[in-house]
Amino acid sequence: MAKKTNTDAAALQAEVFERQARICKAFANSTRLRMLDLLGKRDWSATDLQIELGISKANLSQHVAILKGAGIVAARREGKSVHFSLTMPEVKSACQLIRDVLRAQIRDGRRLSV
Repeated sequence: MAKKTNTDAAALQAEVFERQARICKAFANSTRLRMLDLLGKRDWSATDLQIELGISKANLSQHVAILKGAGIVAARREGKSVHFSLTMPEVKSACQLIRDVLRAQIRDGRRLSV
């Protein structure tokens, strides 16, 4: 029984890492990060989000598709307009944590080397 439990735990861990990689790929764009920051404050209509980000409708659609594919953003229709929201409040916390780490690096004069 212990071997099955270890196998189940390993499978769960592998799934978590795979999902983490997908979310990190979705985060890997400054426009999408700005979008997540805005959505962390409130829901936005597609038109207002497009204007606020200064991007085209097609570009917004591409970014939203990536975020929806990662399970981070949801869309709902209200009449003729589409509104976007975060699917989980933890996304806002995760983004804030990353920004806090980066601010600390900048404050301490450390650089990111990629």
